[in-house]
Amino acid sequence: MVLTVPQRPGAPVGAGAVLDLLAERAAAAPEPVAGPRVVAVDGRSGSGKTHLAQLLAARLGAPVLHLDELYPGWDGLAAGVRVLEREVLVPLREGRVASPPRWDWVAGRPGPRVTVPPAPVLVVEGVGAGCTRVRPHLLVWVGAGERVRRQRALRRDGEVFAPHWRRWAAQERELFARCDARAAADVVLSSDPRGEPSGGAAGTGARWRVVRG
Repeated sequence: MVLTVPQRPGAPVGAGAVLDLLAERAAAAPEPVAGPRVVAVDGRSGSGKTHLAQLLAARLGAPVLHLDELYPGWDGLAAGVRVLEREVLVPLREGRVASPPRWDWVAGRPGPRVTVPPAPVLVVEGVGAGCTRVRPHLLVWVGAGERVRRQRALRRDGEVFAPHWRRWAAQERELFARCDARAAADVVLSSDPRGEPSGGAAGTGARWRVVRG
């Protein structure tokens, strides 16, 4: 496969080139003994994970699991990562069906379990997706500056997220202080429209930068 990622590191690229890169890396991952190849898309809130994961899942013909469905409430980031490992990744790696509990955000309690559909590839998206002891077959980190991320998150979730931004951000800092998912990532992308290195806003389908990978 010939990729359209430019030779100059950090140069902006379109979504198509990023998807080419990730599809090639996913296909090159070792064949699992059991279960699907797992592609984890990690990064802090508002970085563009969900948008990228949806595009990648469509490209690969894969189901996507959003960790927003697993976190047990606004103080449940670390607990949600444990649910991902215990209820999804371990069963799949052992060739069993994964049926994690879905969190009912309205009622504030666990809801019905959701069965992860069988497929050759599973895309897992959310903060902490790369922080399990069961390593994904491909780990992608998506980054952007705090101001950009906050604007995106509040534009997406509105006033529902606004009172919880600092509370959730503190949990992100604690989690990534213990688990450096960015350093462990196979591919590091930026969706920041300002310097850093950066690219166009992920939600607009504009340009990205391949920082590493």
